[in-house]
Amino acid sequence: MSSDIPQSLRSIRHFLAIRDIDGEVLKTLVDFCIRRKAEFQRGRLKPMLQGKVLAMIFQKASLRTRLGFESAMAQLGGHAINLEDTQVGLTKREDVRDVARVMASMSNAIMARVYGHQLVVELATYSSVPVINGLSDWAHPCQALADLMTIRERFGELGGRTVAYVGDANNVARSLMTACVKVGLPFRIAAPEGYGLDQGMIQSARMIRGKSGAGIFETHDPAEAVRGADVIYTDIWTSMGQEAQQKERDKAFVGFQVHADLVKLAQPTAVVMHCLPAHRGQEITDEVIDGPQSIVFQQAENRMHSQRALLELLMS
Repeated sequence: MSSDIPQSLRSIRHFLAIRDIDGEVLKTLVDFCIRRKAEFQRGRLKPMLQGKVLAMIFQKASLRTRLGFESAMAQLGGHAINLEDTQVGLTKREDVRDVARVMASMSNAIMARVYGHQLVVELATYSSVPVINGLSDWAHPCQALADLMTIRERFGELGGRTVAYVGDANNVARSLMTACVKVGLPFRIAAPEGYGLDQGMIQSARMIRGKSGAGIFETHDPAEAVRGADVIYTDIWTSMGQEAQQKERDKAFVGFQVHADLVKLAQPTAVVMHCLPAHRGQEITDEVIDGPQSIVFQQAENRMHSQRALLELLMS
């Protein structure tokens, strides 16, 4: 089955950030994820990674990342080993370069879910096997890949659909924006003053959008961002590691909840997405996340399908 991996995807060595991947290659990767999902659903997936091991480091708590990667490895005939950072001690108990070399000598790929993005960069620098960024403070490429896959499944194509993100310009928003502009999805973001994307990030995204020509629009008004959009996306207002800012953020984000009246401003065929976990009643209402326009749980399931395709690509 690995022989049918598109040639353009074979050049991907690590998966650290969406910005590292060419737009056309990213589209091909999304299509590959969808094709492998279909084969899985028809019972035609082969154990391409039999006897292979994925070593996973977790500094941050996880549900979708861990369950998605562990399930994917089992489905492909391999095995995933969970290493809590309390055992590994990145930068504290051991130097990152030493951890990378040891893990690479005992596994076929490394997945790391960390606080600082530089940690995954260092792991990739010193590892002789592929390294996957399961999340860092700067990027969440696995989430963005699943997001594009879900949008592609819903609309049948990627280009021409407008994505409106409402909330904090965090790692999810940065990766989503980069992914959108690379594949031709106009991106809008509504965030409170002081919580938006930094100008350097926006200028970088505008430079890498290439021939897709997808625009980037910023506003402090959720209604302005959502009006006429095809996809409404939100995330929690306070991420892991920002707990001390909880009260300040709750106050700043008043008016940025995705509720039924806001959704009505989008296209009638619009869908609602959330990377989860959700703080129901805060950034999104029960009526919306459980409503007919929500594809949140299809999006969550696609973390497993997209990560499984990614593992096959990198490890086979």
